[in-house]
Parts: sequence; C-alpha cells; structure tokens
Amino acid sequence: MRIKTIILMIMSLTMAGCAVRNKEQVGQQNIENLLAAMTLEEKIGQMTQVDFSVIGAVDPQGDELIDPAKLQEALLKHHVGSILNTPSTPNNIARSYHIWQKIIHDIKVVTEQTRLKIPVIYGIDAIHGATYTQGATLFPQAINMAATFNPELSLKEGEITARELRVSGLQWNFSPVMDIGRQPLWPRLWETYGEDVHLATVLGTSYIKGHQGDDFAQGNKGLTCLKHYVGYSFPINGKDRSPAWISERMLREYFLPTFEAGIKAGAPTIMVNSAEVDGIPGHANYQYLTTILRGELGFKGFAVSDWEDIKRLYTRDKLAASPKEAVKIAVMAGVDMSMVPFDFSFSDLLLELVKDGEVPESRIDEAVSRILKVKFDAGLFEPSTQPLAAEGHFATAEALATNRQAARESIVLAKNTDHILPLKKSARILVTGPTANLLNVLNGGWTFTWQGDDESLYPKDNPTLFKALQQKSTGSVTYVGGNSFNDPIDINKAVAAAKNNDVIVLAIGEKPYTETPGNIDSLNLESSQIELANALLATGKPVILVTLGGRPRIITAQAEKAAGVILGFLPGMEGGEALADIIFGDYNPNGKLPITYPRNTNDIVLYDHKPIENFDPNVYKPLYPFGHGLSYSQFQTTGLSTDKNTYKMGDDITVSVHVKNTGSLTGKETVMVYLNDLAASVTRPNKQLKAFKKVALTPGQTEKLSFILTPQDLSFIGVDLKRIVEPGEFKVMVGAESIVFSVTP
Repeated sequence: MRIKTIILMIMSLTMAGCAVRNKEQVGQQNIENLLAAMTLEEKIGQMTQVDFSVIGAVDPQGDELIDPAKLQEALLKHHVGSILNTPSTPNNIARSYHIWQKIIHDIKVVTEQTRLKIPVIYGIDAIHGATYTQGATLFPQAINMAATFNPELSLKEGEITARELRVSGLQWNFSPVMDIGRQPLWPRLWETYGEDVHLATVLGTSYIKGHQGDDFAQGNKGLTCLKHYVGYSFPINGKDRSPAWISERMLREYFLPTFEAGIKAGAPTIMVNSAEVDGIPGHANYQYLTTILRGELGFKGFAVSDWEDIKRLYTRDKLAASPKEAVKIAVMAGVDMSMVPFDFSFSDLLLELVKDGEVPESRIDEAVSRILKVKFDAGLFEPSTQPLAAEGHFATAEALATNRQAARESIVLAKNTDHILPLKKSARILVTGPTANLLNVLNGGWTFTWQGDDESLYPKDNPTLFKALQQKSTGSVTYVGGNSFNDPIDINKAVAAAKNNDVIVLAIGEKPYTETPGNIDSLNLESSQIELANALLATGKPVILVTLGGRPRIITAQAEKAAGVILGFLPGMEGGEALADIIFGDYNPNGKLPITYPRNTNDIVLYDHKPIENFDPNVYKPLYPFGHGLSYSQFQTTGLSTDKNTYKMGDDITVSVHVKNTGSLTGKETVMVYLNDLAASVTRPNKQLKAFKKVALTPGQTEKLSFILTPQDLSFIGVDLKRIVEPGEFKVMVGAESIVFSVTP
C-alpha cells in the first residue's frame, strides 16, 4: 500500500510538472503567434504608456471621466499598451472603487474593438495601500514598515493592498521601492525600507510575496514593480533626481542585492532610476539595464521608464542630441516601455527609428514579448476577468486590525526618562505643535494626491494625534495650534497653557511631500518649530517630543531636554490612534529604527561603517543608532553560541541565543544577529545585520532562538569585484554578547 501511494504521488507530481511546462509552452506559443500577427505600429504601441489625461475628459460630467474619442485615438490609432495614474494630473485625486471599475471597464470595451484585442495594463502608485482609491486601507509608509522588523505584517500589507486594488479593477502596482535609504536628505527616504540591505530584502520580498502570491493572475493578487533600478536613492547632494556616484563595489555590495532578491521573489516589472549614476542616466545605462539586470540577475520581465525620463535624456541630461536619439538610446539600453507620458511622440519616433534601420525590429520584438508575457501571466487576456467583489475584500475589519497593528509596531520609543511614559489617562495634557492635529502628516506623499497634503480629502473618522489623545483621556487634553502645518502657533499662548497642565505633548516634524517638491537644504527643522520647542522645554513641565515626517530632522538639543521622545515617522491612517495607544500604555511599544538617526545635520555615519571610521570613538555617535527602540518592559539576551567553533567553506552556521523578558509587562522584542569578518582582502563593515526575529514574551518568559547563517551571509565583493567567501575568523554579535568562529578552506 505504501509503495502504491508513493507511485501515485510521483505520478501526480510528474503530471503537475508537465501541466506547468505545458502552460509555459502554450503561453510562449501564444506570445509568438500574437507577435507574428502584429504590425510594427501595434508592437511599438505596446511599448507606449500614457497618463490618464491623454484619454481624460476636459470637462468630466459625473463619473464620465474618459473622453471616448481620445480613448479610441489612443487604443485604435496608436495601439497604446499601458495607461497609468489617476484622473486630474498632477493632483491625482483618489476616486471611489466604483469609478475605477467604470474606468477599467470602459478601457476594456474599446480594447475589444482593436484588431488583436490585446489588453491594456494599467499602472498605479499604490505604495502604502490602494492610495488612489477612496476608503482604502492606508498602511504606514515603507520606512515605518521597516521599523516593525515584522515581515509577516509586510506580507499582509501586500495581500491587503493587492486585494483592494483588484476591487477597483486595478492590478499593476508601482511598488515596492527596493533601493535602500542611505542618504537621509533624500525626499523619498521614507519610501525605502531603511539603510540596511538585509532588512530591506526581508521586508521588500515579504511584501512582494503577499501582493503576488504564487500566481498574480489570481483574482485577489496583483503585479509589483521594483523601484527605482538602481542607485536612485543615493544622490550625493541629497536632492531628488540628482547624481549619484557609486563605485561598482558599492553597487554590488549595497544596491543590487535588494533588486536581485525582488527578482527572485517574482516581481515581473522594474521601473528605471530617474537620475544618473557615475555620469550615466538610468535610462541610458546598458551596463545596468541589460548586462547586469538581464545577464547577471536573470530578470525576465519588462523594464518601464519613469515619468518622461526618456525625453529628459535630451531636454535635461543633454545626453542625446535630439528627442529621436533619446528614444534610440533608451530602447537600445534596455528600456521596454516608455512612460511618455502626455503624448504619442515615443511611438512616432521609435517607428521612424525602426524604419530607418537605427533600431532593429528584433529589439522591438524582444521588448514586446516581455510585455505580452507579463500580460498573459497576469490573466489580462482572460475575458471573464472581473473586479473583485468589495464585500469581504475592501476595507475589512481584518484589514483595519492589521493596519492598526502595523502602525503600533512601526512607532519607535526613543527616550523615556524616569519612566514618564506611559502617561496616566487622568493627566492634564497640553498638545501642541504643527503635526499634532493633522492626518496628512501621519501619511505623507502618495496619499489621495501626489503630495498627500490636501487635508480636506482625509476621512473625518480617523483621529489625529490630538483627537486620539482626547478620545482616550479621562482627564483634560488642551490643544494650542492651527488648522494647517503652516499656521503659526502662538508661543506665548502655548507657554501660558502649559502652566495649567501636567505634561506637554509636542508634535513636530515635516509637512507631506515626495519627489522634487520635498527637496531641502538641511536636516535642521524650521526655526519656528525650534523656538516653540525651546520655549515649552523652558517651562519646566515634562515634554514628550513626538516627531512625524519622512526624514530624521535634527532634534538633538530638544531631545536631550525632553522627558520622552517618540519617533513616529509616517505611521499611516491609524497612526493617531497608535500613538495615543503607546502614550497612554494601551500598547507596549516595540518599533526599532531602520535608519541611523543623526545627531547633527552633517554627521551622516551609517551603522555599518568601516574600521577606518572607528579611529575616534565619537565617529559613530548618532542621536539614536540603527536598531534602537525602547519598550515599557525590559529584555535580555544571553547564552550566545554557535553549533561549532570551526566550519568548512560552504557550511551553514547555526547561531543560538536565549532572550528573556525581565520586565513586568508582556511585550515584543526584536533580536538582531550581526556579523563581522575580522580580516579580509577588502575592508569590511564593523558589523552587518544578517538575521533577526521578533518574539512576544510574557514577564519572566525565556525563549531560545536559532538562526542559520549561510555562506552568502559571510560573503563580500572581492578585489576582482566578484562575490567571494574568504577563510578566517568571523564574529557574531547579539545584544551585549559576541562569539568568534572560524572558516577553513
């Protein structure tokens, strides 16, 4: 009986394998057949992506947002293969899922009128939930999700986002950002998963797996797009869309691994770096887009340009002598689809280039094959594909609970002098500061609008920090402040109000922004915020400093005098309640910093700095280090060990450690495993995060954790720019303990 069962299992697996291969073969044959039937104009149309405004009505009436004549021109005459964005560019105002369903339906109707009925793939920036669908679940931004150190929450965010997009009829999500955030001035830092390669890899791939599942054609899943390949996040001057200078060693050590992980996780599309690296714009970089992306990383999907960036090879970068040459450079470098976005110039110029013999049709066929494969794999050719039912899938109680938990776990308690926190609910509290009574500062950019700063669009039933504290309080909560971020706060009035209260909750930080509008010249806060903080700190009343915003703005002098410091960053739509939960002790904080929080604006030293930077013990002395985060309980790690003292090259290393809750409250703790190669042919960082686990422990509870370090974890980019492992001694660090093991040839 056992033998028969095994034989049946083998037959079943074999048949399943054949079915998969047959599906792949059929899919490839479909692509080849379709490609053979297409005209050159139809092929080039597939490579063209236009903004919604190209098909949008000039004077929309009700939910009739599309101009039928414009849509027919785009699809029937120009054979456009992709549309992106919301109506009303550049404000990109969110719409109800009913309107989205109608938009997608109307596009499908015209698609059916085309000769080959090739479906349009619609792209949207749903970077912290379905951001352009009214009423959707809007999560903490990526920097906050990284602060949770909880990949399960990232996976659930991906699941919920995909599900709510599919309710709207949308499927292709321009997310996640896999470039790591190692330049704190950069206005898109908050879209990253922080400064560490391993953390960004784990959180990013978890999101992709949740969003796509095993088959992104399923009705509740969707496609992801890795952004922005590669090096966009490391501009030397901190400004958006400005040059980066990244050596090949740095590129391979820090910036490529996250994209490689995203590709292995199954992301079928990649968006190209809007800026330049080492003098080569991302959209002209054959080495990055073809040699490395295709040849080394094995990417099989398609690469889409960022906004108007092919044109900018001519207009901005002065790399091309004409718009036509710009198209040639980008397509031959490896860009498969152009986010044009406002006209059909890309199609017209590319058609001329092919007819003139300057771009071979084989390159067109290559790009279109990649695009068609993604469309087939996404199930877009299935005529029965309908939007997911809203009931049970959109803004559910489960989604709300997940979002609330993510917000709670994303908030970092950085300072808690004499256990001033949590506050008693009966306390008399003064709440003030420019970020105290707004929802937009909790969410940041890409929220209902591009910049996320239109407070009128935010739901009235979600409380701000002030309102959440007011709702939970049994004492008194007084607010002194304005109705917008820029409203001046009367400092004298705030100081006078402080006299009648026990404690001050001072909320400072940044207004919403993203991309170039978020450029700043310094990490210092505006003088008005500093003056307000200093005046309140001088009252002698205990001040709880709460920061909100996408970057680590300098708060050193104020944080040193404050009784408590909470780093909120951008905790999302549930952020007000989550902050109040922590301030009043309804939730025990457990967030950890995914970045180094600098002490001074020019003191940018990251946690994984080199030995040469340790000549002075004050070199790495940030205000708060990477991985920092307090709890209302206390935790201790002990008994760090490896399963052996010596390993052979290629062996896995098992690391074990005990973690104990030594406090009086149940809480969660993230145990982080760091590694240092004690001597190598290329200088190694003083430590690098290689593994972590988050555990919940009751008071007095101890748990033994085990971690597996692979040869990949021991590797680095060698002298010849190849990844290698060298024999020698390695140090593992967890908490206050460290242990050394050896690797022999």
